Amino acid sequence: MRYMVVIEEGPTSFGAYVPDLPGCIAVGESVEEVLQLIQEAIEFHIEGLKEEGQKIPVPHCSSSFVEVQVQV
Repeated sequence: MRYMVVIEEGPTSFGAYVPDLPGCIAVGESVEEVLQLIQEAIEFHIEGLKEEGQKIPVPHCSSSFVEVQVQV
């Protein structure tokens, strides 16, 4: 499965979360690190859902960019 991951840059680190998997988050010092950690977090999250007998959410989120003009 392929889940959308949102990455946010903070003052000293990067955070990532998966909208289709509430509570599935990761924090890292770089984009590369946070992507590796969120992949592991997704796998762990899904494993936990399976063990609890819950359904695995089908990915349905998507993203897009919208360009706007800003006057300075």
